[in-house]
Amino acid sequence: MPTSPRALAVAAVAALVLPLTACGSSDDGGGSADASGKVEGDITFQTWNLRANFKPYFEGLIAGFEKKYPGTHVKWVDQPAEGYADKISADAAGGTLPDVVNVSPDLVAPLAKAGLALDLDKAAATYRKEYLEGAWASHRIPGMSGTYAFPWYLNTGPLFYNKSLFEKAGLDPAKPPQTYGELFADALELAKRSDGKVATLANVPTIEDFGRYGVQLMNEEGTAFAFNDAKGAELLSRYKELYDARALDPQALTATPESSGKKFLTQAVAMNPGSALDLDNFRKQAPSLYKNIGITHQITSTGHVNMYVMGVMVNSRTRHTPVAVAFAHYVTDAEHQMSFAKQVAVFPSTAGSLDDPYFTQEDGTDGTRVRIAAAKSLENAVNYTPVLFSEQMKTALRNEVAKALQGKESPKAALDNAVKACDTLLKQQG
Repeated sequence: MPTSPRALAVAAVAALVLPLTACGSSDDGGGSADASGKVEGDITFQTWNLRANFKPYFEGLIAGFEKKYPGTHVKWVDQPAEGYADKISADAAGGTLPDVVNVSPDLVAPLAKAGLALDLDKAAATYRKEYLEGAWASHRIPGMSGTYAFPWYLNTGPLFYNKSLFEKAGLDPAKPPQTYGELFADALELAKRSDGKVATLANVPTIEDFGRYGVQLMNEEGTAFAFNDAKGAELLSRYKELYDARALDPQALTATPESSGKKFLTQAVAMNPGSALDLDNFRKQAPSLYKNIGITHQITSTGHVNMYVMGVMVNSRTRHTPVAVAFAHYVTDAEHQMSFAKQVAVFPSTAGSLDDPYFTQEDGTDGTRVRIAAAKSLENAVNYTPVLFSEQMKTALRNEVAKALQGKESPKAALDNAVKACDTLLKQQG
């Protein structure tokens, strides 16, 4: 069960391309069956590695639904995290895909293209207003009309910064950078004042950074990537400037979340993303850092931070569309999302839920400090990672970014090469 941005990103599947060509296709990319009939019948609901830790929650959820709608029966199946994409692929190809399925946006894309995901803009439009706009949009597919899953739980992470390091560099510790322009200026100043001994960042730019910078990531048709435009090259050029000035940690090219966290822990890096677990770790292992911890939202020049999102999809070929849609909505409505969020370190995608005191009132604990900071940024967050952007594409981008930072290629040439590689991989997806 993913409980942090990092874990949820990993759980968003290694972008295995589902071989669904045997299932046929649809002109509108998905089903549009009528969901207005009587809510009755038997359906199967599939979750993703949730039974071990949350069995009582889901059993209660299903019992509540069956009580609300007499004549319904929900069979719950749970699949392990490993091989989940393969399992969905096999079920889809074999015609045994469950009626309601726990998915991430990258899993929805091939299912929608194969006509197996119900278009909720047609079948369940009445529910759209109940969800945050960015969350509802997260299961749309470039080049297709429609929305193909109810948004379920969200996650994001705040950015930690070291107030002491900022103060030593003559920067206002009460005003951390909010935009990339401010970040680059502060980072260069901090590197200059510390003679290159303290970097501000420990990670190279990812596709989410390009999105938060305001770069158009794909064309409107969803047929090609576009992050090699002038704005994309500008962002990578600025990172190259940081790298040369040691404002970006020299080991960033091979950094992992763990190594970046250690750099921040030892106060060799001034800013790093994290979670409540990290904050507790700082308190125990680095008291001097802990007392100087600042918490702010992710750097963004668009006004929107990045979020990770899970969804609940309805099989367009279910024999019981009304009950499948009703149940998918029941799982993801405000009441049940709020209940789930209080058991897990996640956030509801329903409109207004983040105004609950649980997400706004301090109680002096580290967990609440981080939860409140993250919740504030989620109201208008978006999922920047393109649903068609696979793990192979992420690797291709990272490799080219490394070449640009090392001066082996110009930023524009590196991004041109990354886009070319990603477009090739995109065509292979079919």
